[in-house]
Amino acid sequence: MEFFGGKRRKLRLADDQRNACYPHSLQFYLQPPSENISLTEFENLAFERLKLLKSVENLGVSYVKGTEQYQSKLEAELRKLKFSYRENLEDEYEPRRRDHISHFILRLAYCQSEDLRRWFIQQEMDLLRFRFHILPKDKVQSFLKDSHLQFEAISDEEKTLREQDIIASSPSLSGTQLELESVYKIPFADALDLFRGRRVYLEDGFAYVPLKDIVAIILNEFRTKLSKALALTARSLPAVQSDERLQPLLNHLSHSYTGQDYSAQGNAGKISLDQIDSLSTKSFPPCMRQLHRALRENHHLRHGGRMQYGLFLKGIGLTLEQALQFWKQEFIKGKMDPDKFDKGYSYNIRHSFGKEGKRTDYTPYSCMKIILTNPPSQGDYHGCPFRHSDPELLRQKLQAYKISPTGIAQILDLVKGTHYQVACQKYFEVTHNVDDCGFSLSHPNQFFFESQKILNGGKDLKKESTQPETPQPRANVQKSKDASSALASLNSSLEMDMEELEDCFS
Repeated sequence: MEFFGGKRRKLRLADDQRNACYPHSLQFYLQPPSENISLTEFENLAFERLKLLKSVENLGVSYVKGTEQYQSKLEAELRKLKFSYRENLEDEYEPRRRDHISHFILRLAYCQSEDLRRWFIQQEMDLLRFRFHILPKDKVQSFLKDSHLQFEAISDEEKTLREQDIIASSPSLSGTQLELESVYKIPFADALDLFRGRRVYLEDGFAYVPLKDIVAIILNEFRTKLSKALALTARSLPAVQSDERLQPLLNHLSHSYTGQDYSAQGNAGKISLDQIDSLSTKSFPPCMRQLHRALRENHHLRHGGRMQYGLFLKGIGLTLEQALQFWKQEFIKGKMDPDKFDKGYSYNIRHSFGKEGKRTDYTPYSCMKIILTNPPSQGDYHGCPFRHSDPELLRQKLQAYKISPTGIAQILDLVKGTHYQVACQKYFEVTHNVDDCGFSLSHPNQFFFESQKILNGGKDLKKESTQPETPQPRANVQKSKDASSALASLNSSLEMDMEELEDCFS
């Protein structure tokens, strides 16, 4: 795949050629794309794919995978983002082409670390599972062949001959269901997971797998192939990153946040300094609550903590004047000379508000950025407590926050499964006594504003008349977990990230 600056000249292919390129609405992505595309299209496809995978992740949290609600919501999102999802639809070439190219673009961005690879593989597997479930039965054998999977459906005679054995090995399958179900003859080694669960009939080194169970084997094959492909991509990444046009984009994508922009406009001056202590226990997410407590106890934070906490405060409404007063008062309590603060720290605070240096108006950190970049070391208090804390220390911290034993167990289970943002969302639900918070958490400032809405009866934080105002950061936050609103917010988020990418290429 090559890139150029202008608009892509559309390829004109005959119908049979177009069908041959992408015969199905799903694929194993075995061959990389070979056409030329513009950098603009490269950007757009990358972000559309990222929005799709974020939607897949959100829906997997909001609904039970495979249920009717889950299927309908995900199909609507695929339709909205113009990716392929069903067979037998007219003019499916372009959606399938977008699906193919965008997958390989995100491989470049998400092969760079184990955490990124794990996330990418999981979302792509969930997407493949959805597409396979709605694949017409008469297309399954063709898809398996195109994916280089040597799984053959047995004849009706063979199925009748082994009917009792297959039904006995598949408790949920009745004789009537088996008559309507295809059964596939698969090498034993490919069906080990089913064998371990004693859910498959074996004979002469082959497993006889009903269609309803074959998806587990297909997903396992897909995971294996994609995992190897990502490892190979990571090995060749230095050559790709040597292209100065692509490196900033790929780096941005891998830490990208596709939610709503939490900039300070409209929030400036809405909180006063004497509110911060109270707000920290009621409405701060654990990462910011931890930083606030450390600042109050030690009267100092290292640079990583000052950046993470300072931009958060800026985003919730602290003005530049308030920020200078807040940090100076606290550092002076730590026996710092006022002149030293003015010379060594005031500049950095003004810089974060876009008043010094390049005049960049910095934005608050998203959850993704906090989790994936700049991990804390000894003596640091920044980072994500769910990602960077020892489980036992995290348990003690949650107990100190008066979280119930049941709530702590649920949160720690999510942390164990590396679902750090979902763990923080569960913390929100427990501390605000709600069964479903109604949004998908992806930003500390989102946590704060959603908390204030609940505590103020659905109203935003009232503006304080006593304090000045703050410029604000531009960050991104994801909305609503009640899937409809969650997914709607994903789309509005693209504008912010695209603006940042424009800077990369200008």
